[in-house]
Amino acid sequence: MAKVYFGINMEFVRHADKNFEWGVRKAAELGYTHVEPMVHWGRELLSEAGYFHSVSMLDDPLRLSRACAEAGIKLSGLSAHTPLTKPEIGVEYLKQAIRFAAECGAPVINTDEGPKQPWTTEDEDFMLMRYTLMEAAKVAEPRGILIGLECHQQYSKTPDGLDRIYKLVKNPCIGINYDTGNAFLCGHDPLKWLKRVVKRLVHLHAKDISVEHGAAERGKVTGTPVGCACGEGVVDWKKVIDILKKDCPRDIVLSVRMRRAPSSKPSAHQHLKSLV
Repeated sequence: MAKVYFGINMEFVRHADKNFEWGVRKAAELGYTHVEPMVHWGRELLSEAGYFHSVSMLDDPLRLSRACAEAGIKLSGLSAHTPLTKPEIGVEYLKQAIRFAAECGAPVINTDEGPKQPWTTEDEDFMLMRYTLMEAAKVAEPRGILIGLECHQQYSKTPDGLDRIYKLVKNPCIGINYDTGNAFLCGHDPLKWLKRVVKRLVHLHAKDISVEHGAAERGKVTGTPVGCACGEGVVDWKKVIDILKKDCPRDIVLSVRMRRAPSSKPSAHQHLKSLV
């Protein structure tokens, strides 16, 4: 039986105007055992000034592991989303993210196919994605890093589309980073889709969607950056956890994706932990 852990994606820090280290300490204070940082290329003004949580891959990777060790928390993976359909960006970005993950101790990097060029055909896009994923896999496999493909864009918005991307490169380092909220907003049953991918799961975005959000956007979008707190929306988290514990072949982290940390209401972490 798989063990289920509860982490949080660092997007919850964005509206607090705080840096990565603050976010790690806050996550530990809220009771999470893992964090999922976002990484970027080059230098970014707000991050350098301490007003944004994303970490530059030009920084020392040990910055992440030291901050987590000090807070008594672990890394579940890195949010390394880059357009797989644009290899001039995706190849080198993913390769650097994989090396960064290996050094800081993050077992997974998460990505999706990203926005496509308006002039490429579907067949061309899948050829480009295969090239990007093959290059990334050749760097990830010898380092023991897993690549989590997320349901988030034009091709991965359906179970068949996500499977088609997954099957482009046969490599044990490639798996699924399932996003419950994106699946729901795309018009699918999150539990049914989870059952389809659970054997290939390497990471999970625990994203809940409010009734109001669903009514406004379901079937009109392919995903959303963040959702409401788990337990305040439409996703049945007890059933999600039961599926994971029963059928997932590895221990898994539910990385909560919400807009900000709670101030007075019971936290997403408290709700999820009560269901185990």
